[in-house]
This record gives sequence, C-alpha cells and structure tokens, in this order.
Amino acid sequence: MLDGHKRIIDYLRISVTDRCNFRCRYCMPPQGIQLLSSQEILSYEELLRIITVLGQHGVSKIRITGGEPLLRSGIVDFLSRIRRIDTIQDLSMTTNGSLLGQNHMARRLKQAGLDRINISMDTTNSMRFAYITGQGQLQQVLAGIEGALEAGLHPVKLNVVVTEALSDSDISYFMNQVYQSPIAIRFIEYMPIGEKPMGQKVSIAMVKNRIELQGQGILEPVMNIAGNGPAKYYRLPGAQGMFGFITPMSEHFCHSCNRVRLTADGKIKSCLLSNHEVDIKSLLRRGCTDEEIYGLFAEALEVKQLQHSLDYGDQSSVRRPMVRVGG
Repeated sequence: MLDGHKRIIDYLRISVTDRCNFRCRYCMPPQGIQLLSSQEILSYEELLRIITVLGQHGVSKIRITGGEPLLRSGIVDFLSRIRRIDTIQDLSMTTNGSLLGQNHMARRLKQAGLDRINISMDTTNSMRFAYITGQGQLQQVLAGIEGALEAGLHPVKLNVVVTEALSDSDISYFMNQVYQSPIAIRFIEYMPIGEKPMGQKVSIAMVKNRIELQGQGILEPVMNIAGNGPAKYYRLPGAQGMFGFITPMSEHFCHSCNRVRLTADGKIKSCLLSNHEVDIKSLLRRGCTDEEIYGLFAEALEVKQLQHSLDYGDQSSVRRPMVRVGG
C-alpha cells in the first residue's frame, strides 16, 4: 500500500483494548476514561479479517498494543491465529510488562508465535515508578523483563519516555542491563498528547551525553536491528545490548513513516499525532467485501499528512489520549 506521499505502508499497529492496569500520567487523562464495552471494540474475528485483507496488499508487520493488551481475554490464541496468516512476517507487542512474569505468560506468547516485545519502563526507582504509572509495581515489570528474556523473545526492548524524572541511577541501571544482556533500551522524547503535560522536556542529546560519561566510551552506530521503527541505535564498546533514541519532536522521521494504526473501537488512524480518523467498524458490521475494507484503508492513507505539527507549546491539539490510541 502507498499513502498520498508515495510512502510504502507495510506495518499495522492494532490496539486490542483500552483497558490498562496502570494509570501513566502521559497516557491516561487525570480523570480516567469511560471504558469501552465488549460490543464497542473490534472482535478478534474482525481484526483477523482486516489483517488478512491488508496482508494481501503488502502489510507484513503487525504490532499488538493497548491499553494493556495482556488484559484482553484470549490474546494468546489471537496471536497464534495471526501467526498462521502466511503474509505476516513479523509479529510483536507493546506491553507494560506487569503480567509477563505471571503464569508463564512470556513463554506462552513465544509459543504462540510472538517474535519480539517492547516493555515500557520509565524509571528504576520504585517510588518514582509508582508516581509515573499511578499504581504500577516495579518488581512485577522487572520479573516480566526477565521472563521475556528467558522465553527467547528477541529483541526485548525497554521503552523509556524521557522526562526530568530520568536520573543518573536510572542511567546506571540501564547501562548494566546492556552490558549484561542483549536488550535494547530505547529513550523516547515525551510527546505532549492529552490534557495534562508530564513535565519539562529533556533533550535526547543530554541523555546520550550522560550515557557516554558513565560508560566512559563513545556510542557507536548500529545498523540492521530487528523491527521497523524510527529508533536510531548505538552500542557502547563491549556491551551485549544497545541504546536506541526516538525523536518525534526534535527530529521528525515522518518522511520514512511506514505505518497505520487501528484503534480498539475500530478507527483507522493514519498518524499518531493527527485527529483524522476513519471508522471501519461500521463498514464491517454492515457486511462488506474485502475490496471495501482495503478501499477504506486506501482512502485513509491518501490523506495521511506529510509530517505532524505538534510542538511543546501545543498541549491539547491531539484529542484522543494515548490509552485510546495504542502504544
């Protein structure tokens, strides 16, 4: 598939639920959200039909997100059914990690066909973690990371949204991780989405400098990393793992965007930082052909913007909170 600017779109990110057991301050509005009913979200059968149709038109990469995707009943079987679609070459998930260490979940995901996983963890301090996540327990996430590594999900990536809460002790912990295991620590610029700003912006350049000072070495660029995202990866000499840096605010990577999003309530979003949405749920539930499904995605992509216009001075331009979009 091509968008209106002739970019190849081969990556679909699917939110399967708006429910989450965390209340992250940059993701969930302070007052919470009105949760969708089971009838309001797309069924697994509807999602599988969309994936199958788009797979016939070049989409080969699927990422499952939420909310917290592991909260949705039947998620492991759903992954195994996606894996059986022969056009899908890469299957991944973004999670807060809190449930990965329970009931052998990471191993079950791997057995179902999940290739790799991204886990959100913005700090290594238990008190700061609880503050940022609202009610998250750091030890559960650490157990989830260990479970993902033991299960053989590769690569395991930790997503760190950079705010002033990032401390030197956090940097030290992440440094130890990349020296000891083949993990990717990804620092992501905070995007001011939603009603309440998280805090002051912290530059990625500053984070790089702090890593090099503590590591006493120069970050060396790394190429050919599994995945299809916008991160630029670097490795310190002697480290098994690596650091990634994602800069949606300071250095747009919109020119190379290859993705489209599908929200849990059945809206096509061609850009994370745009309010433009196209309803596909109504089309599906009226009864439609595969050609109509593809045609609706094609229409949505035709008006996909060349680049976003969000900046730190515009706190409320994106109406849908992250928990309703999907990570």
